[in-house]
Amino acid sequence: MAVPSVPPRASNDLEQVMLAFVDAYNQAWDAAASEHGLSTAHACVLGRVETRPTMGELAEELRCDASNITQIVTRLEARDLVRREPDPEDRRSRRIVRTPSGDALYGAFEGTFAFPRIAAAHLTAAEGERLATLLRKAMGV
Repeated sequence: MAVPSVPPRASNDLEQVMLAFVDAYNQAWDAAASEHGLSTAHACVLGRVETRPTMGELAEELRCDASNITQIVTRLEARDLVRREPDPEDRRSRRIVRTPSGDALYGAFEGTFAFPRIAAAHLTAAEGERLATLLRKAMGV
């Protein structure tokens, strides 16, 4: 979940465009989160809890320390955006669940975070499909 403070230098045009795209995405994410009184990390966690992960699953998915997730979830709980529920299969574990207030706030955030839709609107349907294919290939998926 850490974002480098200084972007790496691009060695060619492709890398430069990729870095610029990622930077624009991150800036749009930050702006949308801020508009709704969320930090970047809080918006990220609020979006990921739709699947009701455990704290450990969330930390693993976001590749960060469990104590960091605990702090974020505690802050989101204080705002009544999420709650911890016992895992029915493992009572020692807690699942993180969005509250109705969290659902409403995240829905508003998603409406504000328009960067992917705006970027895709510059492409034809065929270009969008081709770009999606190329990005999957570049990521090895």
